[in-house]
Amino acid sequence: MNYQIKEPYPKINIQKKSRYVANLLSHVYASNEGELTAVHLYIYQSLVLKDCYPQVGEALKKIGEVEMHHLFLLGEAIEQLGNPPIYADCNFNLESYWNANYVYYDQDLKTILEIDIESESQAIHNYQLILMTVEDEEVQKLIKRIILDEQLHLKIFQDFYRQLITIDDC
Repeated sequence: MNYQIKEPYPKINIQKKSRYVANLLSHVYASNEGELTAVHLYIYQSLVLKDCYPQVGEALKKIGEVEMHHLFLLGEAIEQLGNPPIYADCNFNLESYWNANYVYYDQDLKTILEIDIESESQAIHNYQLILMTVEDEEVQKLIKRIILDEQLHLKIFQDFYRQLITIDDC
């Protein structure tokens, strides 16, 4: 199974510094709805599901790895835009530092999939808002590419959710 689309990621080559754009990206980078949260959420979920639901656990692990790559690319973009890539949501000139309370620590498969479907839907929405706000073509290319992966992740989670009645409980 593929956990990212085959299209390559654009090279991050931002020429014009913008703290405003960097602050916007910080939300999808390290907020409660950002990539840093997704990495921790999916790795946690993969660990708690791996024994009872190995296929779901493996998918979550692989999706977490893709989200980690998104985190790295967004960090590069934030740095090139002129901000340090700290683990904080810097919107509205307030730094809200990331913390582990952002992770939902559920262990029920149905609840996990519902959380993941909502998380991916929200991520896509947040990225689309950035596309409507940011004019920098380099940032737009990156965001458009990341959205494609997020749409794939959403489909994977929706497919698992639809299969819930055929997945055996431990």
